[in-house]
Amino acid sequence: MPKLKTHKGTAKVCKVRPGGTVKIGTPGSRHNTGKKNAASNRKCRKGSNLSKSDYKRIKEIM
Repeated sequence: MPKLKTHKGTAKVCKVRPGGTVKIGTPGSRHNTGKKNAASNRKCRKGSNLSKSDYKRIKEIM
């Protein structure tokens, strides 16, 4: 079976850590932050990990 190309949109927002976990940014932090309150913008600065179920779904394209 031929190799799949990397999905560039996913590659820009995900980072694979040395242990194999995938770091992602918090959803909702990319744009339109002016109309969101300051507390939600502060919470979005912190990253999060990709869940195991999502990792199973997208591991081929990363």
